[in-house]
Amino acid sequence: MSQTALVIGGTGPTGPHIVNGLIDRGYETSILHRGAHDSDLIPVHVERIIGDPHFKETLSEALGDRRFDLIVATYGRIRYVAEVVAEHTDRLITVGGSPGYRGTRQPDRLFPWGLQVPLPEDAPQVATEEEIRFGYLARISELAVLEHHEAGDYAATHLRYPLIYGPRQLVPMEWRVMRRVLDGREIVVLPDDGHILFSRGYAVNMAHAVLLAADDPGASGGKIYNAADTHQFTLGQWVEVIADAMGAKLEIVGIPGDYAYPARELVIGRTEMHHQLFDTYAIRADLGYTDIVPPIEGLAETVRWYRDNPPSMPEEFEEDIKAHYKTEERLAELDKAYRAQLGEVEHVARPYRHPYAHPKKPNEKRDHRSR
Repeated sequence: MSQTALVIGGTGPTGPHIVNGLIDRGYETSILHRGAHDSDLIPVHVERIIGDPHFKETLSEALGDRRFDLIVATYGRIRYVAEVVAEHTDRLITVGGSPGYRGTRQPDRLFPWGLQVPLPEDAPQVATEEEIRFGYLARISELAVLEHHEAGDYAATHLRYPLIYGPRQLVPMEWRVMRRVLDGREIVVLPDDGHILFSRGYAVNMAHAVLLAADDPGASGGKIYNAADTHQFTLGQWVEVIADAMGAKLEIVGIPGDYAYPARELVIGRTEMHHQLFDTYAIRADLGYTDIVPPIEGLAETVRWYRDNPPSMPEEFEEDIKAHYKTEERLAELDKAYRAQLGEVEHVARPYRHPYAHPKKPNEKRDHRSR
């Protein structure tokens, strides 16, 4: 008899790749979702269970008396999922994000200012609801999963997703760069010359990470993993790849992070500009994770898909992006004037000379600098 699997969610960017990966592994696979969206990437023979995983009552009702060998939860309120599915599976893989880390939204709470780079799984977590409610809920959701694992209700693994890119994102950040190209823009304002590092993950690669956890419950059980592409781009490189995939080039205007207002919509949180780079050593060491699609190819494919399938953006998008263009032009003017002034500052620029001995003859008592 084949094993059974349930994917809670399943219709977002990573979901179909997880579903099809489980099918390829021989699982009789079903999905559970609210029924608001579907995906033509998921075979028609896959059972669709309609239910809301945001509430214990509706999730329990949708599951009924069903049991599955494996449940993968990529959607819903994970702290409720963790409780309800204890009666429905012996193996649970859950997916969350980074808000539970202290400092992702409030880097001033850390000393020194900002997150550790790269950020390991055991970095400080949000401790109280008063600190930041969203981050606290993310944290207690992870704890709920591990508590059920420790109680023996099921073997559990939790993955912290980065910012996911790929086709079928509801609000793709790539489109904000693509629109600049489509509108004939030649510049883009970025914080600190675009040298911000921010973890992203191509949908196919992140589904691969989930499937690796499913393949090896012995190694991954009871673990929390950061998941992200191994090859990461700076914000500037990310823009460069997007523009290149559209046959264009955008000049990066580097502005101090506090004033790079238009770029705030290119990062999560839209306020502080600071590194958020995940350390993925654990999942690479335990499960052998590698990028099965090179991110430069995945990002280019993402751009091509949105070029052919323009996303439906929020109502305020058109108004905002036009305002951003005006802001960028003014910031570019100020940047040009400021750099001209900086270039006039007198300074000493000596060529680099390494400090180590560089003897000219054997057994010399003093080095080439008479030391």
